[in-house]
Amino acid sequence: ASTIANPLRRLAAAADRVRHGVKKREEIPDFSERQDEIGHLSTSIRDMTNALYARIESIESFAADVSHELKNPLTSLRSAVETLPLAKNDDSRKRLMDVIQHDVRRLDRLITDISDASRLDAELAREDSEHVDLKFLLGNLVVAAREVRRNKKDTRIEFVVDKLPNNRKGFFVVGHDLRLGQVVSNLIENARSFVPIENGVITVTLQHLGDRIRILVEDNGPGISKVYHDKIFQIFQTLNDNGSFESSGVALAIVKKILDA
Repeated sequence: ASTIANPLRRLAAAADRVRHGVKKREEIPDFSERQDEIGHLSTSIRDMTNALYARIESIESFAADVSHELKNPLTSLRSAVETLPLAKNDDSRKRLMDVIQHDVRRLDRLITDISDASRLDAELAREDSEHVDLKFLLGNLVVAAREVRRNKKDTRIEFVVDKLPNNRKGFFVVGHDLRLGQVVSNLIENARSFVPIENGVITVTLQHLGDRIRILVEDNGPGISKVYHDKIFQIFQTLNDNGSFESSGVALAIVKKILDA
């Protein structure tokens, strides 16, 4: 009883407290020092509980961010709509209509970004990994990116492939080709936002380093201070031209989430 039934009772009671507890984390008994099935069970339940708590905290944080981001354009939109009947001339009405259209586009972009971010975890869990030829994948992405002219910037996008080591036959990894492509596409488009209007250059480099493959996405923009390196991967955060943070999309947050997965 002391070696089997009592530990199982304690684990069951702790699981019940986790199910009913909503205000604090419950600690699962640790029997990991036991090299038997009871020890393995306690370790598995502890790991599962920690993963669940982490997911709950992530959902709560995401919901708070979404609420905050949607409130700003909605407040601006409501103010413009309420002011529109009071506009006394065509110029005032046109300015208010421009504000309304801008806020509607911003809401549309936010909802799309929120949908992409919320589906990502589930899709990554369902998809099977497969062998991906990065040279082929990145080559196609760069060709497609060259066809896009964002904000009328004539940006030059270069693709550089380093020489393969003698013992390697190609740039192959195991992963999800669509998600790896999304990572590089997001990085290219983020770089395109900051390169100069004239003579902007983005370079995508593919390298083989021992057992690892490195993809570099570099640009000739102003760069980002180390102070902001952690913030740029937070959801709805980006760095604007004057160096301050404002609400925006989720491109780099999605990049980090995919690579972490």
